[in-house]
Amino acid sequence: MIASDSLSRWQAVLPFWVSFLLIPVIWLTAVAGGWWVLLVPLSTWWAFAVLDRLTGLNLENADPATPDGGLKWYILLTKAWAPVQFLTLFGLLWYATHTDHLSVFSKIGLFFGMGVISGTIGINYSHELMHQNGRSERWLGDILLAMVLYSHFRSEHLLVHHRYVGTPRDPVTARYNEGFHRFYPRVLWQCLASAFHAERDKLARKQRPWTDPANPFWRYWALQAGMLILAFVVGGWSGVALFLVQAGVAIWQLELVNYVEHYGLTRKHLGDGKYEHVQPRHSWNASQKASNWLLINLQRHSDHHYKPNRRFPLLQHHSEDAAPQLPYGYPVMTVAAMVPPLWRRVMNPRVRAWRRQYYPEVTDWKPYNRSLNPLPRS
Repeated sequence: MIASDSLSRWQAVLPFWVSFLLIPVIWLTAVAGGWWVLLVPLSTWWAFAVLDRLTGLNLENADPATPDGGLKWYILLTKAWAPVQFLTLFGLLWYATHTDHLSVFSKIGLFFGMGVISGTIGINYSHELMHQNGRSERWLGDILLAMVLYSHFRSEHLLVHHRYVGTPRDPVTARYNEGFHRFYPRVLWQCLASAFHAERDKLARKQRPWTDPANPFWRYWALQAGMLILAFVVGGWSGVALFLVQAGVAIWQLELVNYVEHYGLTRKHLGDGKYEHVQPRHSWNASQKASNWLLINLQRHSDHHYKPNRRFPLLQHHSEDAAPQLPYGYPVMTVAAMVPPLWRRVMNPRVRAWRRQYYPEVTDWKPYNRSLNPLPRS
């Protein structure tokens, strides 16, 4: 019985380690060069879309009361990724700038693939780590974000997004009919500003200026500067340029996912600037098995916003009567988001159905549709 239970636990945790297979894959593409450098984007987007089709949905739920002691291999997974990504990123920077078999375009393609890894996996793991109470896990999350020059994501996500999701005060909630190419430049600026203002206001409540050493932006800037300096030491100006390529791709990957997760979903306005509490219905849910292995259950986003402190293996699936369901997993939906007419054709009818299901009493949605900028702070 003990051996059977142990085997069952290993069978449950092993699929979530699939992301580590991308490390030997990207090194093989670096050695092979040529068109092989496109293998990583293809394996994360198209291969996992096919695997989702083959493996189906996972509608089972773990016991949410499971203590951390029963999750040690899941926790190790997220902790191990930071040093692995660090060595891979800077190892590739050294290799690409000290070899002559890679053309300029091959190098750009290689670090496009690295950006897919550091965005799809790295930022996702940092998201899991930043939600934990342990200092070491939060530091690992900060290091991962510094590798893509997006450190403020931690402040924005914890202090703004989770508090204001589904309202005009949340820059990350994509509005109905707002195409990704409009959303993306808006969110880049507004998230940086809202993160800084949130930390500034937090310090002000303690009667401290924003320049106080307790402001995490000092840590963010120091870590990011350190990453850029290291990129220069490893690969010179070419190393810095390739580092920036992967960082840009990673940020784009993150914001594509952010766009998908809450598109068109809003919390009901109760008057006087107040909104209803966050519920599972305020995030799109996806239960495709293979992409949830790759993304450590990020697609169970409805439960993450409902219970933000739950570790990823304990996130619950919510059925259609409790949370809106995406027709496909993130690999397919993020590609669709890049084509706004296709996206609107797929998602707008679903948003309208969601409104009829959960808010039949709301007859005028124009104020929600027009609110493309955060409300002023009260």
